[in-house]
Amino acid sequence: MNQKTSPFSNSASTREIRSASLRFVVLAILFANLVFGDDLASFTTHVIVSLVYLVVGIASVAAAVYFPKQKHLGTTFVMLDAALVVVVLYEHILASPITEDHNLTTSSLVVSFILLNHVALKLDRRLIVLFSAIVVSAWVLMLAVMALRHHSSIPGTMLSNFFNQDLGLTLSFAFTALAVYLLARDHDRTMRQALRIEEKRMNLSRFFSPRVVADLQTASATLDLERRDAAIMFVDIRDFTSYAETASAAELARVLGGYRHIVAGTVFAYGGTVDKFIGDGVMAVFGQPRPKADDAQRSLACALALTAALDDWRNDNIGKGGPRLDVGIGLHYGTVLGGVLESGFHDEFTVIGDAVNVAQRLESLASLLKSPLVVSERMIEEVPNMFGADEWVYRKGVNITGRKASLNIAYIRRAAGLASTAAYETGDIQTDFQRSSFQSLPATPLVGT
Repeated sequence: MNQKTSPFSNSASTREIRSASLRFVVLAILFANLVFGDDLASFTTHVIVSLVYLVVGIASVAAAVYFPKQKHLGTTFVMLDAALVVVVLYEHILASPITEDHNLTTSSLVVSFILLNHVALKLDRRLIVLFSAIVVSAWVLMLAVMALRHHSSIPGTMLSNFFNQDLGLTLSFAFTALAVYLLARDHDRTMRQALRIEEKRMNLSRFFSPRVVADLQTASATLDLERRDAAIMFVDIRDFTSYAETASAAELARVLGGYRHIVAGTVFAYGGTVDKFIGDGVMAVFGQPRPKADDAQRSLACALALTAALDDWRNDNIGKGGPRLDVGIGLHYGTVLGGVLESGFHDEFTVIGDAVNVAQRLESLASLLKSPLVVSERMIEEVPNMFGADEWVYRKGVNITGRKASLNIAYIRRAAGLASTAAYETGDIQTDFQRSSFQSLPATPLVGT
């Protein structure tokens, strides 16, 4: 726990130590006045103030190092800073005989503005208001007391003694404090906005690759609904529902978490987008939010990489005494309608259209074929050079649920399921079977017999 919070604590401590340097500038001014003189009205008072503030400065640094999270200590030191300013101002305004000039000295003004900057460096509006309110209130009160003392000595001079140059300096300090407060407020707003942007980026990064996240953050027009070509991939674990009925919650979370991590990581690595997680199913898109010329190529490369990675994941589960969880992938390339779908309650950045339905049906077909990967002929047409003669099985005129037109497909045999696959080739799917290389297929789309 301490290791997780230490970076923030160290940052706050470093900032406090740096700002504490201004305290020592004030100390240097106070001790310089003792050495060189500044028409001090009370040498003893000035010595006491300097020594007390030396202790305060050392204590503030120690508190920043050893108690960085104790905010009330910061408030206490700000109040002590304000008290120092009040004492320095009081010494020059009220301690002298009533007949003498009570204009503020340069050192007292410098101390007040330096400590205002010190508080400003904390970027805490509450502390800025606290410090400024104490100093300005006491400053005005002292001017009023001085005016009353002059009035008691020379009647009729109260207003002229109150509305003088010292009051102008007080107002200058107040306006400076206001500017510092507004600066801290703007800083807070900027930080909140940055946090919201970072939170949005983190949310987006759960579903999109870093490149896509950058596009979404810089180009809001990509969120509008529009038609685009894209590759749609559906990934699903076979017989996961029956496994989930008996698995413990911890085991289920471990298996599902590892599976999602592999799928999402691989999709992101190939520049795709995780559109949604649906239990043990994953829908990914290549070409959302912006289509690219190599979307089909990257999607097929991703599907092949996932096939190998999920085989390793399955074997690892088996090696740990877990279930045999085969995974099927359906991949199709076509035109979709992509963007933000608004409902008034839950807006969703997704794609819809026939291409999505076809990809989902291909994933279901992978289960019948006992295949890890089934792709449509449209995908073959987009990247023909990625289909070899040995690993692919080609089938034409395949009927899928919910679609009148048949499909021509290609799929990969699962090494451990060749015998069962052969049964499906002549049984459950009533179509012609053709196994050949892509080069032997006719240039025009295949027609079922």
